[in-house]
Amino acid sequence: MNLVEVTPKNVIKETFFCIKDTKKQGFEDKLQWFEKRHKEGLKIKILKNDEDKMIGFIEYVPAKYAWRPIDADNHMFIHCAYIYSKSDRNNGSGSMLIEDAEQEAKAKDMDGVCVMTSKGGWLADKSLFEKNGFKQIEAKDRFELMSKTWNDGAREPRFHNWTNQQKRFKGWHLLYADQCPWSEKSVEALLNVAMDHGIDLKVSKINTVKEAKMAPSGFGVFNLLHDGELLEDHYLSATRFKNILKKELSI
Repeated sequence: MNLVEVTPKNVIKETFFCIKDTKKQGFEDKLQWFEKRHKEGLKIKILKNDEDKMIGFIEYVPAKYAWRPIDADNHMFIHCAYIYSKSDRNNGSGSMLIEDAEQEAKAKDMDGVCVMTSKGGWLADKSLFEKNGFKQIEAKDRFELMSKTWNDGAREPRFHNWTNQQKRFKGWHLLYADQCPWSEKSVEALLNVAMDHGIDLKVSKINTVKEAKMAPSGFGVFNLLHDGELLEDHYLSATRFKNILKKELSI
């Protein structure tokens, strides 16, 4: 197996793995986001087999620039880690991705690597990281903060209190970032549903690391709220949004 680093120069050829169609709006949005983040040390690497077939990928960044509501001084933070086929999840492929992030962190003289996990959607389960020596530092809502540290004197990573951020959003709000290339498709679908039901859905794009760290959910880069309550924290379909409206407004 071979790890191929995606860069602004080869991204059209290599793609982002999670979105491969370079003509999609989500790809263009992710590309613009990636070009800025790459300068901050963000890495995307795709794992391929000897037939050049993509098996999985990892995206990680110095935690100072992580697009999640976490505080983890001098750690590397893993945004995403994914192995596509179940048959490849038991052959050490996932561990290869994690090991690469560890090697990068050690090369930069960092204290460790951390990651946010969940049994829910759009994040890896913590079991893979436990197998690789990570320990749970904190848990909140559906999320766990896992860390592997090789400096005993290092300050432990911590969650920000995203619940406190929810109270400031009155009415219907959708906040999202281009860190996840699937967000744009969901935003369009939700806006259409909102218009069909006469709902004023205020849509805001998260454009900076600071905004992402102060997001009103654990996932951070997708937030659907109504009157200070978080309704969903990741990509959702038009059908799912209609079901939420039925529950919230008895439509």
